This record gives sequence, C-alpha cells and structure tokens, in this order.
Amino acid sequence: MVFAQLFLTQPPSIGAGWVVARRWGAALAFGLLLALGGPVGVGAWDGALMERTMVQRYGAWGQQAFTAWRALVDGGAQLDEREKLRRVNEHWNRAVRFGEDMEIWGQEDYWATPVETLGRGRGDCEDYVIGKYFTLRAMGMPEERLRLTYVRARVGGATQAHMVLSYYATPEAVPLVLDSLVSSILPASSRPDLTPVFSFNAEGIFAGPGNAASYPVDRLTRWRDVLVRMRAEGSIP
Repeated sequence: MVFAQLFLTQPPSIGAGWVVARRWGAALAFGLLLALGGPVGVGAWDGALMERTMVQRYGAWGQQAFTAWRALVDGGAQLDEREKLRRVNEHWNRAVRFGEDMEIWGQEDYWATPVETLGRGRGDCEDYVIGKYFTLRAMGMPEERLRLTYVRARVGGATQAHMVLSYYATPEAVPLVLDSLVSSILPASSRPDLTPVFSFNAEGIFAGPGNAASYPVDRLTRWRDVLVRMRAEGSIP
C-alpha cells in the first residue's frame, strides 16, 4: 500500500512540521507510485548473498564490515526500540566516514546501498540514512515508524540540504532524529537547526506543505534504484 500524508503545522515547542496527519493526498500517492514503479516491501534479507557480495567486491575489508554489521543485527533483534536506535546510529556514524559523491563515486548525486557504503567505508548524508533505515528494518523495526526525511539544515551559519532518519513511536508523536552530523539522538523539538521538507519510506511519501510537483521526483527515482540494487545484493527479498 502506498501512503501519502500531509505534515501538520504544530507549535514550535513540539517541532513544527514533523508530525504527520492521517489525510490522504491522491496526487502524491499516484506520483510516488509512478516514481517507484509500485510499492516495495522491505524487511527480509539474504545474509549469505550479502556476505558473498561484500567479500567479492571488497575482499577482507568487506568480510570484516559484514561481520560487524551482522553482529549488530543479530545482537539487537530482541532489544527495545530505543536501544536499537542507539546502537544502529552509533554503528553507522562510527563505521562510515563522510565523503562527497563526486569523490567517492564520480557522480554528483549517487545513492549507495548499505553494502556499497559499508564496503567503501564512506558515504554522504543519504548513505548514512539508507544504511540506518535498512539495518533497523532488518532488526524488526516496523516500517511505519521510520521515515527518510529531507530537511533544510543550518550548519555554520549557512543553510544546506540534508537528510536524516526520523523515528515515530506513534503516528502523532514528535519523532526522534538520527543524524550523521549530531551523535546524540534527539527529539525534533530539540533540533531547531532542522526544517523538514518531506519524508518517505518503502511504502510511500509523506509530503510537507506545497504542491506535489515541487518535490524532486528524480530523488525518488534514485530511491527506487537503490531498492533494485539492494534486491540484487540480498538486502531485500
């Protein structure tokens, strides 16, 4: 099922723009369906295929990176959700060094799979978020509690495009924010430096104020491409 929901405008004290409502937006849902080529389920993964892929591509480093990631997933499956968030956020922020796409991949905007990011040990903000998202899904985190969220971030006096992972304990809750720029997991209400634009997951798009046409469909095409490549790597069924 594809979801398309509008951000509610909330008082600044609880993080304006982060909380999603239960209203349907048919145009957004249809647009996302076209962009993704249909709804895509995420959760199950093929550990043996992932390991083979990482070893074939990245040798001993790939084996080491996969072993650490597998231990994280297996060791965290029975933990409560807050502890899963903490461990996953810490793992990815520690295991991956920030780099620009042009430097790593020779492209202006490349969305790497978790296998690619762990194998290279480098990535940009989207790569951190994708890795955290799929790791949490592999640990059994419900899909509806996670959103890959585009934000405008104030960094050093300037505003830049950025992506974070948002965790919603309930649909109406102010989310917790997992960020590659800030090590602590904080509620959105404690992150005045971030302004949400729109968010999405494997089920659909959750749009902020404005027209659906204003959102970068090319970015959603990259999301679709990541899902396709992950299926070939064993990350999703």
